[in-house]
Amino acid sequence: MSIGDPERAQQLVLVRHGETAWSREGRHTGRTDVPLTELGREQARALRNALQRWRFAAVYVSPLQRARDTCELAGYGDAAVVLPDLIEWDYGEYEGLTTMDVRRSRPGWNIWKDGTPGGEPLAAAVARAERALALARRQQGDVLLVAHGHILRILTARWIDHPALLGQRFRLEPASPSVLSYEHEWTTVNAWNLSRD
Repeated sequence: MSIGDPERAQQLVLVRHGETAWSREGRHTGRTDVPLTELGREQARALRNALQRWRFAAVYVSPLQRARDTCELAGYGDAAVVLPDLIEWDYGEYEGLTTMDVRRSRPGWNIWKDGTPGGEPLAAAVARAERALALARRQQGDVLLVAHGHILRILTARWIDHPALLGQRFRLEPASPSVLSYEHEWTTVNAWNLSRD
């Protein structure tokens, strides 16, 4: 069924926060609360139109300011509930570094397979994503989740019953809606990186 059809199955709409200076530079941004750039704020405001096709039963947002500002600028600040499980993956000693920075000392490094010293184990991030999914599934209607690139990619992999490692295959653009739902009893990825228009 098409997006906007009132008879369709529950949909989870995922939104990564708008651009920050660190995301623009490709720096791993976990718990450092980097603000949105002006472009990031414009991207968040543009979400208002894209998200109007849904009537959300619940809105959950990461506690980090860049996600909360995105949610607010998109028009859902008053409805949002801060959900600590949606905080970004903790990158430990690699916080603020780019992949190329890390690979200078660790050739071939892959965050999904190799983790980060002093950071959050992938299994812990998976457990958080699964708790967020369980909460979303309990809602009677569509749910908006506003958070961060890696945690939303982990959440997507687990939604479709795959190991979190599959998350590395889902490139998530700033402030663009992606949709998870069902076909019959199967969980599905219905849309990815939709236009904000």
